[in-house]
Amino acid sequence: MPLIALKVDVDTYRGTREGAMRLAELLTRLGVRATFLFSLGPDHTGRAIRRAFRPGFMGKVKRTSVLEHYGLKTLLYGVLLPGPHIGRSCRAQMQEIARGGFEVGVHTWDHSRWQDGVSRASQAWTRRELTQARDEFTGIFGHAPLVHGAAGWQMNAYVPALQQELGFRYASDTRGREPFLPWLGEGSARVPQLPTTLPTFDELIGREDLAGVDPVDHLLSISSTCASGAHVFTLHAEIEGGKYLRSFERLLREWQQRDAQLTDLASYAATLDVSQLPRCPIVAGTVAGRSGTLATQAAAIDVPTG
Repeated sequence: MPLIALKVDVDTYRGTREGAMRLAELLTRLGVRATFLFSLGPDHTGRAIRRAFRPGFMGKVKRTSVLEHYGLKTLLYGVLLPGPHIGRSCRAQMQEIARGGFEVGVHTWDHSRWQDGVSRASQAWTRRELTQARDEFTGIFGHAPLVHGAAGWQMNAYVPALQQELGFRYASDTRGREPFLPWLGEGSARVPQLPTTLPTFDELIGREDLAGVDPVDHLLSISSTCASGAHVFTLHAEIEGGKYLRSFERLLREWQQRDAQLTDLASYAATLDVSQLPRCPIVAGTVAGRSGTLATQAAAIDVPTG
């Protein structure tokens, strides 16, 4: 089995207070490392209703029981209820996870706003969102973040350079095959991307083409090999930290029994020789089981040497 780096996206107020804490307890009990990426500003999850008009979105809602995973109150934040400020309200929970020895990093400032707006946003807008998240993180943890993982795997052309400017050392913003340096047209960014390589639970739940195969069994069948010798698996505090906690525990125990090296993004990044990574453009692409387009790894660019 290859190395598998675990990344926990924490999207919501409820996910921070409940799901993330359950996952931290489970991971601690099993002796497994993981990276927790936090949303740090207001929870405006209810504004995601605008995605209802995207192809495939309503199908995903029906498959994955969004109301059950997120709760009615969360789905009203930013619409009929004011969105709670996650960084201010959940400071203690975030700090407890960090004290438990887990790597922590930035997911976003406002998850809904980033996911729905970043692809068309200006450099100034993007800088403001990233800077607010970095500054809130620094105030909570007493040090600057090293890792960023974009909400909804959504990016624009300004993100890689801004990550470098703001002090991030590595990022997991994309879907792809292997670690790479983003190619920007006239050179490559210096912040390596560690793309998510495995499907997520919510992309597998209820998929007709999987003919009833349990998501855990499907993940076990496809995670045993990888061209780069490593995988990145993204889980969500609201899903694996909620209804699918027991399923996720089964996945972890099976991976352990198969001698997979389960770790966090920091440990994975430390194994890489950045100078030898392929240079790849980031392009809009699709992933089975997820609506809309995501930031995906394109084929490597042949960069002349010398």
